[in-house]
Order: sequence, then C-alpha cells, then structure tokens
Amino acid sequence: MFIREMSVPECREALAHAHFGRLACAYNNQPYILPMNYAADGNYLYLYTFTTFGQKVEWMRSNPLVSFEIDDVVSRDQWSSVIIFGQYEELPDQPEFEAARNRAYAHLQQRAMWWEPAYISQAHRETPHSLTPIFFRIKIDKITGHSASAINPEDATKT
Repeated sequence: MFIREMSVPECREALAHAHFGRLACAYNNQPYILPMNYAADGNYLYLYTFTTFGQKVEWMRSNPLVSFEIDDVVSRDQWSSVIIFGQYEELPDQPEFEAARNRAYAHLQQRAMWWEPAYISQAHRETPHSLTPIFFRIKIDKITGHSASAINPEDATKT
C-alpha cells in the first residue's frame, strides 16, 4: 500500500463529493465528536442539521476552534481521509447575517427532512430544550488529507 499527502485541490474535491463527516470540538480539555451531514461551499462547511441549543453549541460557543473529518474507504488499501481545521461561526437571526443564513438554509433545503433529528431527539430527553434553530457554519482555516492506493502512483505515470 502506498500512502501520499493530498493537495489542497484534491482535498476540496473530496469534500465536494462526500456529504457525511465527523465534527470535533472540545471544552475544558474534553473532546467531543459527532457525525454530521454537510455541504462544502468555498471556504465554509454548512452542516446539515436542525441544531438547537445543546452540548455541541455550548461547547463551540465556548471554544470556536473545531475540526471536521471525512473519509472514503473503498478497501483496506484504497482510501482517502481529509481533515479540516476551522472555526465555528454562528449565524444569528440578525440583518448582518441574513445572506449567510439564506445560503445555509438553501443548502439545508437540499436534504430531505433536515430538521427532523432535533425534533426526534427532543422526545428522548429528560429535560427538553429550546427548539429554536441555530444555524452555523465552519470557516475553513486549513485543510489536509492523505490517500492510499495499492499501486505506487509513480509507477502509474510511467506507462
């Protein structure tokens, strides 16, 4: 197996084709990671979720530095993995965020029943919380990735 570092354009291409990843945040030195649907749009990730106030929002408000990871595994020797380092940006219902909220909402509308997880999770809580949606995005500061293949990429260019 040959593992190589992916270029930034290759990482962005992988982001454009995947729609599922893992969001990581931390609070008081405790990491937290959760699966999320998303859309990549320029220097931002819009997360496909109807988010309400809860642990992840509380933690990201406290520490806006986050990571996001995607992977594509075809086989044990053919895979790719991309990691984003970025910042949580909340998009409150205020005039200066209207364009960003509309962009986030347009992305969310492309997914069937994007709002449903928050409502379903509400039914299983001992202490319900607000169902007021919180729109947010991740501003991409850095992107890196690796891919693996069974053949040496240098051998493939010799033919």
